[in-house]
Amino acid sequence: MSQRLLGIGMTSRRTRERMAKRLQEQGIRDNRVLNVMIDTPRHIFVDEALASRSYEDTALPIGHNQTISQPYIVARMTELLLEKGPLHKVLEIGTGCGYQTAILAQMVDKVYTVERLEPLLKKAKDHLWELKLKNVSFRHSDGGWGWPEYAPFDGILAAAAPQEIPETLLQQMAPGGVMVIPVGKESVQELHRVTRTGQGFEDEVMERVSFVPFLSGKG
Repeated sequence: MSQRLLGIGMTSRRTRERMAKRLQEQGIRDNRVLNVMIDTPRHIFVDEALASRSYEDTALPIGHNQTISQPYIVARMTELLLEKGPLHKVLEIGTGCGYQTAILAQMVDKVYTVERLEPLLKKAKDHLWELKLKNVSFRHSDGGWGWPEYAPFDGILAAAAPQEIPETLLQQMAPGGVMVIPVGKESVQELHRVTRTGQGFEDEVMERVSFVPFLSGKG
């Protein structure tokens, strides 16, 4: 592994281990999630000037008015998605810089990820290539459309908040499938976990969150 991926000082594995310990203290229980987050160099997903802050529990800017989610939120959403059992095919809405994508790609068989901003998608592809994660398909598209050609999905994870859950995404869930998505206006958002059952959809509200809004169109 290259020195850039290994990190040094504030980007070292030891720093990532401290981050994982803090996540445990915040309530993250899934050791698989914690171990993958220790193994994944978050510092390569942010600008070099911010690398020393990459393992703080804070969201950081990645350009284009977008952010990389704080480690707790990445861990929590991944844990909620996988809590009911292993997933084979997962749709991610909002690739961003590719950090959440990289975490998912190490925990499920195949990730289909959609990003509306082409410059971010290109960066994410470069990051995942550097990490040799090859079980990811990328699409430059409006996230609200999902990716119907590859539906249904066992899991869907959204990294932006619509004001209500898009019907299109609900219809792309497999029976028994799970979706983790923030919902609400910028000032009041809640993290939902939706499970598709034989009778319809079971919707659980998990906790308050703060995400960028879910926008339409491509950029």
